Amino acid sequence: MWEYTDKVKEFFLNPKNVGEIEDADAVGEVGSIACGDALKLYLKIEDGKIVDAKFKTFGCASAIASSSALTELIKGKTIEEARKITNKDIAEFLGGLPKAKMHCSVMGQQALEAAIKNYLGEEVEEKQLEGEIVCECFGVTDEEIRRAIKENDLKSVEDITYYTKAGGGCENCLPQLEEILAEVRKELEQAQEKKPKKLSNVQKMQKVLKVLEEEIRPALQRDGGDIELIDIEGDNVLVSLRGKCTRCPSSQLTLKDFVEKSLQEKVSPQLTVEEANE
Repeated sequence: MWEYTDKVKEFFLNPKNVGEIEDADAVGEVGSIACGDALKLYLKIEDGKIVDAKFKTFGCASAIASSSALTELIKGKTIEEARKITNKDIAEFLGGLPKAKMHCSVMGQQALEAAIKNYLGEEVEEKQLEGEIVCECFGVTDEEIRRAIKENDLKSVEDITYYTKAGGGCENCLPQLEEILAEVRKELEQAQEKKPKKLSNVQKMQKVLKVLEEEIRPALQRDGGDIELIDIEGDNVLVSLRGKCTRCPSSQLTLKDFVEKSLQEKVSPQLTVEEANE
């Protein structure tokens, strides 16, 4: 027996916005009855804003609740705002879904994307063109699987089944699912390694001081100038110019073109440098 939140029960037993909009400005349809779940989403749009949304769905309690929750989430939003809604937003709106039912929230996101493409006149590609079919039982493509892994940080084949249904039938595709999972996890790990590590405030302060003392101050002192660190507020470094730098007409160029660029290269590209008001 699945453990459903009170909100899932509410949106299943008393679903909102069921039905169709006869003069809908956009329609998005995903899934198939043959595969167990199907959703058709209708949108009424005025001046770029979704003023009404209705749905018809074939599926379980989670599918009905997710579809109903989706319509509540998008009503009143602009197209650009609606495009940012993900399956995680749908699940969170419902207070969570059983892991084995997360594919219902994914179906909602896919229907919304299809409806928006329909409204914008963009071609809604047939599923076969979005990748190669991996799971024959549920018609799931490799691109859908890769996207689910990346967007939801999936770490096991079981997770893939929960989010996409792939592997939930005859299980012949399980070896291919393992291969795809290994490939995508490797890509994610490599991307994470390339990201600059976030410095703590203490580490940032230490590195800024080191660059100032070892590189920036000696260069300024050679021309009769100097610099003093006053404070660091987030990524904003406050300094005070000393000596000849205080009277130099190009002092602001010195701050930006030399001091700031040096700190951005040696410490963090997010740093900015300003002269403190003393």
